[in-house]
Amino acid sequence: MDMDSVYPYLTECASEAARIARGVTADQLSAPTPCKEWDVRGLVSHLVLYSSHGLEHRALRKQLPDELTGRDFTADADWAERYAAQLDRAVAAWSDPAVWKGDVDLGFTSMPAPEIAALITKELAVHGWDLARATGQQYRISDDAAALVLTVVDEHAEVYRQYGGFTDPVPLPDSAPAFERALAGSGRDPRWTP
Repeated sequence: MDMDSVYPYLTECASEAARIARGVTADQLSAPTPCKEWDVRGLVSHLVLYSSHGLEHRALRKQLPDELTGRDFTADADWAERYAAQLDRAVAAWSDPAVWKGDVDLGFTSMPAPEIAALITKELAVHGWDLARATGQQYRISDDAAALVLTVVDEHAEVYRQYGGFTDPVPLPDSAPAFERALAGSGRDPRWTP
């Protein structure tokens, strides 16, 4: 993976996540999500932290500050607009080809920058879908973006399962669309409803 094969889909999935976030209403924050451990509020805080602040910090080769890691981002009434603005900054940071060179230190390990960008693209897509499903919205990405997300899920599923990030895969036919297979591979039922 490199900038050319990931960045267009990082940008696309960030735009879709921002659109979905803007569609969340205050009365939906306590609603259930496909992630059993989180309601919408918890899912939003995870999504904002890792897919926008985390994305920018990885580009800048900085660790996330403690004041962000325990924050309830929905406490701000304009959290969705702030998230969209932070996503714009993060995506802009990855627009520099130099950012795609070398490794990113995660504190406990390091990974090649393109792999980090691909993993965060997967986070944007999968958790963007979680948020859309939980709030009655339609999640839409291109077939090419879905193919990238499926590749990332297939390559990293076992590691995610070891650390509790994914649950057991949901059986789906090989003929199912790529994004549905990516969701199923991450332990999500593409037919989930609240």
